[in-house]
Amino acid sequence: MEIMPDHVHLLIQCDPQFGIHRVVKHLKGYTSRILRQEFPHLKSRLPSLWTNSYFVATVGTVSLDVVKQYIESQPTRNGK
Repeated sequence: MEIMPDHVHLLIQCDPQFGIHRVVKHLKGYTSRILRQEFPHLKSRLPSLWTNSYFVATVGTVSLDVVKQYIESQPTRNGK
């Protein structure tokens, strides 16, 4: 995982029967709930912490290590 100023990179293994849309929905719901508990001012300032959109790509044409290296090499807010 790498956190960018306006998006997040995640590498997730998902059961196709469960569906990636459910994984995204659960992640966004859980993180929104936790952030609003930890930072109560977010409840009144923002109607939603996440947009409804997301991008998904499968790993198949490159190795898993290449994808991991790409995600880890992304610049972060911490100036990494």
